[in-house]
Amino acid sequence: MTVDPSSLSTQQVQAFLQSAVAPRPIALASTINAAGEVNLSPFSFFNLFSANPPIVIFSPARRVTNGTTKHTLENVKEIPEVVINIVNYTMVEQMSLSSTEYDKGVNEFIKSGLTPLPSEKIRPPRVAESPVSLECTVEQIIPLGDGPGAGNLVVAKVQLLHIQDAYLNPSGQLDTEKLDLVARMGANWYCRASGEALFEIPKPLTTKGIGVDQLPETVRRSTVLTGNQLGRLGNLEKLPSSEELEQTAKLPEVAAALTLEGDAQASALHQLAAKYLESGQAATALAVVFQSRH
Repeated sequence: MTVDPSSLSTQQVQAFLQSAVAPRPIALASTINAAGEVNLSPFSFFNLFSANPPIVIFSPARRVTNGTTKHTLENVKEIPEVVINIVNYTMVEQMSLSSTEYDKGVNEFIKSGLTPLPSEKIRPPRVAESPVSLECTVEQIIPLGDGPGAGNLVVAKVQLLHIQDAYLNPSGQLDTEKLDLVARMGANWYCRASGEALFEIPKPLTTKGIGVDQLPETVRRSTVLTGNQLGRLGNLEKLPSSEELEQTAKLPEVAAALTLEGDAQASALHQLAAKYLESGQAATALAVVFQSRH
């Protein structure tokens, strides 16, 4: 299926994009207008774009139904300040309630039952229940169009971070498992960043992985090893030494696989490599897949 956005309605384009470009973090934005009226509304067109200066951007898009602008956008034009409150699972239902299209002047803090706390550097209040709140000044607003569904990039500079101590680890860093963040998917779907949904991948930031291209051809064409597993092997920074190959060949299960011939041997070795990868022994797995050419 290939889709040309110009051949679809805005609603159809939005449905495809919001389901495909996901999960998206949620900015629960608290703002205030010149009359002192507070607004609280969530936006999933949101992310971090710079650490120096610390910049986050969210986009209050025009309503798809009639092209009108949202109260949040109107507020930051009047008072260029916003608190970006990060959303976790303990507050997701209240966050969703705050997205209701209440009339202008209605305080979503009251409607959602969330608790306002005074900010220190800006006028809009922050959300007490949020694990992390970012007090921001609005540096720029970039309209992306004037029709229904058009975004408006609100470029916000973080002036102050409020972090609940309960979500810190012993080293004073935010603990991903404790945070229990949620993210927006398409339609009415969300996802939760906790439990088995979380996994770690060593990032090749200080070293250079050997690359999948350095693996034996039989490994690259393996019907046993997945693309993810090949990527993990390619992420290792060096090929196995002759000593490592010799030691690995002496492992009973590897030695048994080496008694086989041709495709049977390759399949057995690849299955062993997959087993070692699953147990976190990537270096041993790499030495295993190189046995057939050793």
